[in-house]
Amino acid sequence: MDSTIQRIARLTPLDAILELIQSRVTAAAPHRARLAEALGAVLAADVHSPQCPPQAIALRDGFAVAAAEIADAGPYTPMPLSLTARRIDTGEALPHGTDAVAPLDAITLRGTHAEAIAAVAPGAGILPAGGDSAPAFALRRGGERLRALDLAVMAGAGIAEVTIRSPRVALARASGTRTRMLDAAEVTLCRLATEAGCALRQTSSLAEALSDSQCDAVIGIGGTGSGRRDDAVQDLARRGRVEAHGIAISPGETAALGFVGERPVLLVPGRLDAALAVWLLIGRPLAARLAGGSVDDLPITASLRRKVTSALGMTEVIPVSCKAGIAEALGSEYLSLTTLAHSVGWIVVAAESEGFAAGSAVAVNLWP
Repeated sequence: MDSTIQRIARLTPLDAILELIQSRVTAAAPHRARLAEALGAVLAADVHSPQCPPQAIALRDGFAVAAAEIADAGPYTPMPLSLTARRIDTGEALPHGTDAVAPLDAITLRGTHAEAIAAVAPGAGILPAGGDSAPAFALRRGGERLRALDLAVMAGAGIAEVTIRSPRVALARASGTRTRMLDAAEVTLCRLATEAGCALRQTSSLAEALSDSQCDAVIGIGGTGSGRRDDAVQDLARRGRVEAHGIAISPGETAALGFVGERPVLLVPGRLDAALAVWLLIGRPLAARLAGGSVDDLPITASLRRKVTSALGMTEVIPVSCKAGIAEALGSEYLSLTTLAHSVGWIVVAAESEGFAAGSAVAVNLWP
């Protein structure tokens, strides 16, 4: 046998790969970041805000009043407002001695005097001190991913910086061959890794990426098979350690995982469907582990129109269409561009399963 050819001796179960990631990979060092730079990142510490607002404010335009003083006011029994009452706009602090905001149509003006013609309850039309947030309660917890909504909330609370983990990932083509499919896989992995909160550094070669001591992890694309120009796994073996070449997932069985020192290295096939499956099953858990978070899927439940079969021992990613709560599998093993384009999401058939019967309830994850 030609020893220069990369050969897969056996397929490592996906569970063993995920256990290896959990046991060997540690979270990246935390750092402070401005809110504008933190979208998608995982918090390394709880976020607490100052008391907001610091004192009661008006939630509507009207008159700040002491509710007890106009409790008996009505259209036929108008009551004059006390000296503490005054006109107030939304967001303004309540004057001392007032505890409600009466709407404008509950007040009539008679010359230089104002009268209430309707009662208001204490606390009506106001936001009490600490009503938005208080230091005792965390807005978001460490390990949670920051959404656009979270950034808006924190900006509203006056928070300018947060402590996050944003793993530095060196990403490189492991194959010198340029194809449309390899280009698509590279662009897709760049986008998905960035959305997962990683700080990407694209390098000119896998060798350069493997030598980058400043990164927390390496992702190589292409060169994982037994082709004449495939040598990504051998390159990793020369510079570090290959823990697994050949993983029992479909598509993507030629993927590899290893380490250079303590830095994990994920080698991804250059085929778009395989690269996508490897990212979903392995790349996301790896990125989440580096960021100190978790993979948070929000699947929808649907019933299968037809049965799905799968080989025991293989974890399969299967694209599905979904309409009116009915899911239909569109392909397996090789996922064509047409199949991917017509699907709305994917289901997983676990290694210990031979598939699903027609009518089975399945968890459909939408494509990222």
